[in-house]
Amino acid sequence: MDRLRSLLVWGFYMLLIVALYPPALFIWLFTVLFDKRLWLLHKYTCFWASMVYWTNPYWKLIIEGQDKIDKKGVYIFVSNHQSSLDIIMLHRTSLHFKWVSKAELFRLPFIGWNMWANRYISIKRGDRRSTLQMMDDSVKTIQQGSSLMIFPEGTRSDDPEKLRRFREGAFKLAKMTETAIVPVMINGAGQALPPYGFIFKGKHRIQIRFLDPVPVEQIIQTEASEMMNRLREIMGKELHDMRKPAGINK
Repeated sequence: MDRLRSLLVWGFYMLLIVALYPPALFIWLFTVLFDKRLWLLHKYTCFWASMVYWTNPYWKLIIEGQDKIDKKGVYIFVSNHQSSLDIIMLHRTSLHFKWVSKAELFRLPFIGWNMWANRYISIKRGDRRSTLQMMDDSVKTIQQGSSLMIFPEGTRSDDPEKLRRFREGAFKLAKMTETAIVPVMINGAGQALPPYGFIFKGKHRIQIRFLDPVPVEQIIQTEASEMMNRLREIMGKELHDMRKPAGINK
């Protein structure tokens, strides 16, 4: 039943993606000249993700701690990465941010075209030139008043109870631009849709929890590598605490 249901759901999502792309293109064409942050297009993209969420009765999303975020502020959000669902669920916060994402996704029809239109930032893993370009694009994005959303693990974790090794880029950016960091924890997405899998696994509760922002003063006084290790430890403990009560409703 999981396989059949997943096949039907994915088929419906493909149709939904095709149907929702033309309005995104329309918004881009009529706002790109005066909406410098592409705020409206990102809002529509959040609605696009919400449509995917609303049409799946097996997911229940709980968002905690978002009141810690100043909607007018600029942050570097660093989140753990459990599943492809993370992207959908983080859009459900409706916060304004630009993704830093692997270059392969920008080549996907409709989804990748929308990422390009939103001016999300691509990076080719293992390519030094691409990494330098990503850093340059990220600095410009922050200076223009948009936050960033980054998965410092670089890819999905094979074990939803553990974090992969962090990469230093997000923490270097925070120090370079003097921007506050907000750790974001996701729990339950890896059970709802396993990493690198396509079979939806029944009914699940998914949590997003915003931790306390790391103030700019602390970032300035701390080496990027030290901040990276410190936050990885904090986020690892938080994930362990979140998983004490099962994140699954059966």
